[in-house]
Amino acid sequence: MRSRWVSLSPPRRFMRDLLRFAAAVPSIPVQRRMNLGAVAAARAAAPERPGWPAVFLKGYALVCRDVPALRRAFVRLPWPHLVEYPASVAAVAVERDYSGEPAVFFGRIKDPAAAPLHELHAQVRGFAARPLREVRAFREVLHLAALPAVLRRAAIWLGLNLPRLRSHHFGTFGLSTYSSLGAESLHPISPVTSTLTYGPIDRDGRVDVRVIYDHRVLDGATVARALARLEETLNGPVLAELRDAAHLRRAG
Repeated sequence: MRSRWVSLSPPRRFMRDLLRFAAAVPSIPVQRRMNLGAVAAARAAAPERPGWPAVFLKGYALVCRDVPALRRAFVRLPWPHLVEYPASVAAVAVERDYSGEPAVFFGRIKDPAAAPLHELHAQVRGFAARPLREVRAFREVLHLAALPAVLRRAAIWLGLNLPRLRSHHFGTFGLSTYSSLGAESLHPISPVTSTLTYGPIDRDGRVDVRVIYDHRVLDGATVARALARLEETLNGPVLAELRDAAHLRRAG
């Protein structure tokens, strides 16, 4: 059987290099089964029904706002230490077409805790629909991928280890999910401190939610408590925002 030569596309080159660094992170998953039935009902009644990624982004960002450890990162410059950021930056994984090939890009949202759900939804939708070169984070990846491998890897290493660059280029937490495809990721690897993922949401609103965390920065008990707090936040402030939006639509 003859094989076919398939060259690495720019997004695939970037992903290969990024995963070299992600593989060195001592990451561990923690999972919690959540009951989000009320959230699912309120979301269905809300105008321009926000997608679940926006709902989870808002909830997790609110938790990160109140739990400083979730806004920390391990960096190596000028020497190994932890850095704590004043606000979260979400790195949202989206699949896009690049020259006929599916490719993963990461859109960034600064301080998602401060944004209303409809704005978060619009930003996530924009990552999925806008031309690639109109999204700054995507454009940066394509420019970086055009460099020789030694320069690409040096740039990624510096971006991950210089505190001022890290949150700006890679975010403080990630969101990656395949739930709309009926599947879930068990242990995605990433260079960021924590990555949030969730599986398919059943008819009763129950869902498995998982955080994969960097053990150099966080401990399992902290993440377990954060997941419990996330469920409370989704069924509290996020639910209230969804209900307020539905009430405004009925009043209008």
